[in-house]
Order: sequence, then structure tokens, then C-alpha cells
Amino acid sequence: MLRTAMTVLPAQLAIEPLPGSFNVTIADLPGSKSLTNRALLLSTLAHGMSTLTNVLFSDDTRVMMTALEKLGFQLKIDEMNRIVQVNGHAGTIPTPHAKLHLGNAGTAYRFLTAACSLGKGTYTLDGYPRMHKRPVGQLVDALRQLGARIKYLGADGYPPLGVTSARLSGGEVIVPQALSSQYISALLQIAAYCDQQTILELQGTVTSRPYVAMTLGLIRRFGVEAQVQDNFKRITISPSTYRATDYAIEPDASNASYFLAAAATVPGGKCTIGGLGKSSLQGDIGFADLLQQMGADMLFGKDFITVMAPPETGQLRGIDVDLNHMPDMAQTLAVVALFARGATVIRNVGNLRIKETDRLAALQKELTKLGAVVAIEGDDLFITPPPDGRIKSAAIDTYDDHRMAMSFAVAALRAPGIIIRQPGCVSKTFPGFFGYLDRLRDAPAVTD
Repeated sequence: MLRTAMTVLPAQLAIEPLPGSFNVTIADLPGSKSLTNRALLLSTLAHGMSTLTNVLFSDDTRVMMTALEKLGFQLKIDEMNRIVQVNGHAGTIPTPHAKLHLGNAGTAYRFLTAACSLGKGTYTLDGYPRMHKRPVGQLVDALRQLGARIKYLGADGYPPLGVTSARLSGGEVIVPQALSSQYISALLQIAAYCDQQTILELQGTVTSRPYVAMTLGLIRRFGVEAQVQDNFKRITISPSTYRATDYAIEPDASNASYFLAAAATVPGGKCTIGGLGKSSLQGDIGFADLLQQMGADMLFGKDFITVMAPPETGQLRGIDVDLNHMPDMAQTLAVVALFARGATVIRNVGNLRIKETDRLAALQKELTKLGAVVAIEGDDLFITPPPDGRIKSAAIDTYDDHRMAMSFAVAALRAPGIIIRQPGCVSKTFPGFFGYLDRLRDAPAVTD
């Protein structure tokens, strides 16, 4: 696989506040991690050669590519131009035996657990110690209902796993209140290759439902239809074959959130993200709506989105919002809340506890360092900004969590004395993040 040189970041990074207002357009944001990993898997399951463009190259997507190659798929990779060509095998796994080490890439782990169930052989799936604490039992239970043979190689309900694959029968699968939408997405992507029609009965609230909608949109793009009934409570997919597809991956809306947040919080800030607009498959594009609710200005076009700071006489205001549908935006919103007037409440985000770290606990600790008053009540996070409006200087621990590093970097653009520890963790989803962040410093606003 082709690899480009990576910038080595120091153990800690001091970020200076921006000297003034800025006006920047980012038209080359790397592709979505969520769409990249889904498109990679669907391309391998399709019949024929697919070409993917604007592919994201990060730790998580490299883990996926390496694992697919270990499973015997042929990938022609041009990292410089962000292009991957994939020779699909129409729902079969070329290699009968493989040991996959998937690091801390939760998406890859869940998707490949399902995909390996389509093979004819034995597969083991392992990862870093943190992965052993990320539950996978609901997915395993559902796959077993489809006919998969999976055993736990460690603690029940958690990785590592051993898959002894056989044909999947399909049929009706009951999925209880899902801890992660990735379980549902994993099942949906392989359902077309079950022997009979597969019906997913989803009980309770569907966590991160926009990600399920994203998966369904991409499945349809690759030629398989899915019937959705009862407000996503029942999804049906009949036996079919994915077709090879040339697909341009849209920019990552989650990664765009940091630049939009900076525009909202820095006086006179303005940021336009090109390639993201009303036709986006990504639910996290809704983060811009939250910024607008807080008082920022927003323009939302067919293929762009612009966020501007409130006018000079205005200020962001705290909001009370349920973020169960886009929990990856909780950290960014929590940092923006530091600069708002009044408290912000982020509700229904209990699944943050099973991410790369316990994000609820991490947010409480690091926001408190900056002077905020933070409380956790059940699955809700309550943030009151510093009473005098002054953000304290602090060294922010990132817990090997890319989103902790990127979200708190936004605070450093506005408040002095903030240091990001272990900033290199951004390589998980956005290796070039800090270079893009410097563009804000190099793009002062035009004045009359």
C-alpha cells in the first residue's frame, strides 16, 4: 500500500489565539471517515471494479484497507490523489483464514465482524486493549440470529472474537435498544448476501439514526434496495448483489465542525466548507444548525455551508439539545458552550461512555480545567461557562481520543494559555488537522 510521509507532532502543542477575525474557504477537506469505510466495504462486496475518490487516509481507514487486503481483496491505492480502486468479489471473502488486528477502529471492527461472517473459513478479530472494553455483544447476538458462528476469545460481550463462517440464512432479527448505530449499519451492509430476505426489527430509540440513514443511502448507491417502515423500526433487505460503483466521497462533516465552531466563537470569524450541502448523507452536518440556534449566522447551499460569528453586538447563547442523533458533535458543542451566555445542556449521549474513551467523564474533567462548571446527570451533560467569562489556562489531556484534541483546539483559538497534550491522536481520523487549522490564522477577514 502506498504511504505518504506523516507530520510528527510533539508530545504537547501550544496553540496561540487568533490575532483577529478571519474569512476562510476550505474546499479540499478530506473525505468522510464514515463514508470512506462504508464505501470500502461495499466495494469489496460488489461485483466488479469500483473507483473511490476523495478517500480519507487516516489511522481508522488504513486499518480498514489493511484488513481488507488481509482478507484477500485487491486494492489499488493512490494516496497522493486520494483514490482507491477495489476489485469486489460479489459477497464472498477471498481468503479462508485471517487474523485481523484492528487497533482502536471501532467502525472497522464492527463492520468486518459482520463481513467475515460471509466467508468460508475462520477469522479472528482483535485490537488494542481499549477495544476489549468496547461492547460488541448486541452485534454478535444479531449475527447469530442470522446463522453466524462467533465465539468470544476473552470476556463475553467484548472483543476479541473468533468467527467460523458459514452461509447466513437471513430471516427476522430482533435488535434491542442498540448501544451503537454501527451494529445496525454492519448488519445492513451484509444483509443482501443472506440466503433469504432479512428483516431487522429495531427496538427502542435508534441511537445516531442519521448514520443508519447514511448506510442505507450508500447501500442504494451501490444498487441494493432497502424498505424502511415504522420510522426506522423495521428495515427489510432482499437477497441481491451490489454493483461496482464509481463514488466521490464527500468531505467529512464531523471534521468540518471544528472550523465551523471556530467561525462561531472567534469574533468576526467566517468559514465556508465546500462540497458539503443540502444533499449530504451525513447527519453531522446538522451541527451548523446548532450553531445557528446559539446565535451564529449560517448560509446553507446545495454544495456549501457557511457559518459566521454573531454580529459585534451579539453573543452566542447556551442551548438545551438532545444529541442522541449526532453524539460525535457533543465534544465540539461542549467547547463552544464555553463562550456562550448561559448554560448549555447536551442530553441523551450515554453512548459517549463507550467511545475511544469515556467522553462524558473526559469532557467534565477538561472543561472544568478551563473554568467551566460541569455536571453529569444520567446521560445528560450540563455546562455552565466560567462566571466571569474568562477561560483559564490549562494543559488539556486528550485520552488518545482524536475528538478531544480537535474540539479543545477550537478553544485555544480564542483563549490564551491552552496546551493540547498528545495531539498526534488526531491521526485516527484527520492527520492534517493542525495544518488546516493554521489556514484560519493565514486568512484574515477583508475590511473596507
